[in-house]
Amino acid sequence: MPYELTNHNKLTLAIHSTDDSFGFAYRENKNSLSENFFTKKFEKDLCNNLIVDFSNFITKENLKRINKISVSIGPSNFNASRQIIVLARTLAQQINCSLDSFSSFELMAKRIATQNNIYYDKNSFWIFKKLKRRGYIAGKYEICISEKPNKNITIKEKIIPKIFEELADTESSYQAEYSDIEDLKELLNLSNKNSQHSSSNTWEKVLPLYPISPIN
Repeated sequence: MPYELTNHNKLTLAIHSTDDSFGFAYRENKNSLSENFFTKKFEKDLCNNLIVDFSNFITKENLKRINKISVSIGPSNFNASRQIIVLARTLAQQINCSLDSFSSFELMAKRIATQNNIYYDKNSFWIFKKLKRRGYIAGKYEICISEKPNKNITIKEKIIPKIFEELADTESSYQAEYSDIEDLKELLNLSNKNSQHSSSNTWEKVLPLYPISPIN
């Protein structure tokens, strides 16, 4: 006999891509012990493998349990971003669930702040990616520490990643560092918190974030 879905056993699905990889993850209602991950490197075979790998990753039973999807929108490999967003939009439409989206730089911002120990002497910082032909893609992030006893640290995206000819603040700029599993975890975290800086809860408005042509 099929069981009735409750908030406890519903799933959040995360879909992510980088310059040379993609991945999926799901979590049962904020329960980190229930997390499951899949990541894979790609070359020119992403179009052929994405749907097959996703179908192998999640069962039909778990697909029915999804009530929220969280997807990264770039900047990353242009074709990868486009294809995972098409997948996320299609699933959200078919399942009739909400779709959260976050920039790839926002996913790594908290990790970069921790690794570089910048909580104590900076209120904001930049994350950048050097382009092959010209300039940089960079986004600006603000550190927020709550006044509660546990002093939770959150990161707000103040300027979404866009193109710059030069970096304005080199001392407070850090190079983008993708991490498949950690970025998927942050996708789940931000979606589960129902973050106010989620770009949209409807699939129609979720689009790739790529401020330059695909060939740069």
